[in-house]
Amino acid sequence: MIHSTAIVDPGARLAEDVEVGPFSVIGPDVEIGPGSRIGPHVVVKGPTVLGARTRIFQFASVGEDCQDKKYAGEPTRLVMGDDNVIREGVTLHRGTAQDRGETTIGSRNLFMAYVHVGHDCVIGNDCVLANQATLAGHVTLGNFVILGGLSAIHQFCHFGDYAMAGGGSIITKDTPAFLMINGSPARPHGLNLVGLKRRGFSTEAIKALGECYKLVYRQGLTVAQALEEIRNRYALPETEAFAASIEVSTRGIVR
Repeated sequence: MIHSTAIVDPGARLAEDVEVGPFSVIGPDVEIGPGSRIGPHVVVKGPTVLGARTRIFQFASVGEDCQDKKYAGEPTRLVMGDDNVIREGVTLHRGTAQDRGETTIGSRNLFMAYVHVGHDCVIGNDCVLANQATLAGHVTLGNFVILGGLSAIHQFCHFGDYAMAGGGSIITKDTPAFLMINGSPARPHGLNLVGLKRRGFSTEAIKALGECYKLVYRQGLTVAQALEEIRNRYALPETEAFAASIEVSTRGIVR
């Protein structure tokens, strides 16, 4: 299942059924889980761990040295979960010794063509990054995040669960969970209602989240006052998740 023109380092650890296409290069300290398919002209550099059923398309670069000027060849890592799809030309970089030392990606994520994930990023599960979406270093994405094509996130930003950014958005602040944002710079445009309905959120939860959104963005309250009101009025897991995603902000939330 390894093409005769592919180069697989003896120090790489591939499950028995892994497919490697023509002219691909798998370096040392790379681990690839069962059921994975590596297309042609792919480079995977270690230390990197790819989970089961990873699918990588042509010309992707996975686990390369990061572009941070401070990087001096330290053995940092890229670790990915299962069932991730990495489309054409995607670049996923390892971490830096100055931060986590690891870029961490969960499971069931789709990275469309030419997506870039910088060093030390943390990405949850079930995210979709459309064509040419770009994450600077140290970015954190929650679960079920959708980034539109050509969107870009500034370093150290947090992007909450179930939030969505429209195409071409420039995101320089933290994005609370469940929001829809768009623009340059990106601004909130209400809840990600379509996404919440598709994921089976109850009518009660969606209504409560809408009221929480208004407390933060429409009532003229400070963030601290809005969070206090949210916790006084609601006791749903969804409203607590919304409040918590604001509390972890280090750069300030989108306004």
